[in-house]
Amino acid sequence: MANKALVIDDDKVALELITFQLQSEGFETVAAERGETGLDHVRQTDFDVILTDLNLPDLSGIEMVRRCKELRPDTEIIMVTGFGSMEKAIEATKAGAFHYVEKPVEFEELLSLIRKAVEMKQQAEEIRELRGRLTSRTQYEGIIGGSRSMQNIYEIIENVAESDANILILGESGTGKEVIANAIHYKSHRSGKPFVKVNCSALPKDLIESQLFGHIKGSFTGANSDKVGFIGQANGGSLLLDEIGEMPIDLQPKLLRVLQEKVYYRVGSDKPQEADFRLICSTNRDPFDAIKDGNLREDLYYRINTIEIKIPPLRDRMEDVPMLAEHFLQEYAAKYKRDKVKFSQSAYDQMLNYNWRGNVRELQHVIERAILLSRTDTIESMDIPHDPSAPQRTFESNGDAGVGEVHAPAVPHNGIGSVKLTGEALFEEVGKYVVDSLPEPVEGGEQKDVFNDLESGIVLAALKRTRGNKQAAANLLGLYRPRLYGMIKRHNLEERV
Repeated sequence: MANKALVIDDDKVALELITFQLQSEGFETVAAERGETGLDHVRQTDFDVILTDLNLPDLSGIEMVRRCKELRPDTEIIMVTGFGSMEKAIEATKAGAFHYVEKPVEFEELLSLIRKAVEMKQQAEEIRELRGRLTSRTQYEGIIGGSRSMQNIYEIIENVAESDANILILGESGTGKEVIANAIHYKSHRSGKPFVKVNCSALPKDLIESQLFGHIKGSFTGANSDKVGFIGQANGGSLLLDEIGEMPIDLQPKLLRVLQEKVYYRVGSDKPQEADFRLICSTNRDPFDAIKDGNLREDLYYRINTIEIKIPPLRDRMEDVPMLAEHFLQEYAAKYKRDKVKFSQSAYDQMLNYNWRGNVRELQHVIERAILLSRTDTIESMDIPHDPSAPQRTFESNGDAGVGEVHAPAVPHNGIGSVKLTGEALFEEVGKYVVDSLPEPVEGGEQKDVFNDLESGIVLAALKRTRGNKQAAANLLGLYRPRLYGMIKRHNLEERV
């Protein structure tokens, strides 16, 4: 749909000229010669931008800004001022106006401001949408992310949580392995029982067996009483062994025996104890590298890896960055009593053009620091270094009108001619064409993610159709713009339009 603009000016010539120029740029424009008439239009219509003269016959420009902001807080207002009224124009910006221009108006300058104002409003709407999605997403046991890779993980969790299958979670440090483990436990039938978490790399090597299996009094020097180990504490519930590759190699056969026989022995005791727990393991290392280096037994690896969950690094799911950022913004804004704090577009751009080597944990700490150090309610920049390895987006919003009716393109049909399709039939035919074009898989050959390539092709086609206009491309694909940014970065499409 076309962007909507309201123009308020008691000078009929100026009013007609600006209205005509905006309409020629694709705007749906409403004109008013008085402030009160303009306010009536604001009450009835959600405009994308409002242009108002500073001096109106019935209202001052400052009063006009205040009342428009009360009615439509997200709509940006551009003040048009005459010569000698700069002080009042500046006062109007303090009252909430987005910007001001001085008469006589240079339309190209004004149009540039209008496009920025429209983008600001769209950003505010996207943030509300993100927050709405965030509400439902956080109900999924605290996991946040709308990318396809995360949706695949949610589906795995749904399918396996109720079983007692052993789970191995793989992912770089900071990707959220423990959050995934939490979701598995609390979605399972064991959720009412203990969830015991053990970091294998943090336990003293000479005490890890006692810590894991427990011991009886007098079994070794310092064993002054019986101790229930982590396995006993997890009885009926779940046990998370984080950094499983750091478990001493001589202890791993004993863990393997527990998993096979469902019994274990406390140190110094020959009385068997029932092992009733669901095992979840995690590691930030490639398990085959750990096996090759002699840090992980291969037979144990296959026992703990009934179900494998790979968490992608944040740099491979950049469309989740705005959603995660909003979550942490809300969390720390509440913690530090900064309820009105928000991100600027430049802050989002920084976050989306950084590779996040520390993954979600790094993003979390950066946002907490930004909130603590920000002196205003708008975070303009993030304290992160410029990353020369991260490709920079080159798409410029040109303020084109929204996308109207979409006509289905011609789709090849059985290799001959074309057929005009719409809706589900279109996507079904496209899907059939893509699948029919795939070569037969070769045993032992490289597996390629068809959906990844399809996503890349669709995003690139949308950007070419809209001539690089990211907002129009997002509208066309039914995406919110930050998610499109993430897709552009992930598929390295910046230079291909």
